[in-house]
Amino acid sequence: MGRPRAFDEDEAVRAAVGLFGGRAYDGVSVDDLVTHLGVHRNSLYKTFGSKRGLYLIALRRHLADDVRPLLDALAGESDAAAALRLITSADLGLLLLAAIERAPVDEEVASEVTAALTAVDQAIADALGVPADMATALTAAALGILLRGNPDNAVNALAQRLVPLT
Repeated sequence: MGRPRAFDEDEAVRAAVGLFGGRAYDGVSVDDLVTHLGVHRNSLYKTFGSKRGLYLIALRRHLADDVRPLLDALAGESDAAAALRLITSADLGLLLLAAIERAPVDEEVASEVTAALTAVDQAIADALGVPADMATALTAAALGILLRGNPDNAVNALAQRLVPLT
């Protein structure tokens, strides 16, 4: 009979979301995971299979805990400027890093990222009553603002231009 698990799996996954969301997959070593999650190396491998296994679980948790609430909030929004502000204020760090770093080289990550971004596009299209291509453009603009850190108050500048959409 093996030893009982000495860590809370849910807490470890939440901590992994923060770690991967702040430093990306390639910026996090197994030693980093062991140190920051408080999990022994053997326990990490036994529970999650690999660093990639933990990453996929963390990415899915991020989508459930951070992206899903954004979709719900967008569903109740009929103002384009407010929708833009919702997206640019959401914690989407891990999603953005996954899209940039892992999706090009990992089909499973690409599938998760594509599904999440498609859901954001659809939520915007449904809430604002705009065509799919306009919703995709709004999502792309918002994510670009997040990546660039809202240069020159881009959220407000773009929000002023979006008033005619609503």
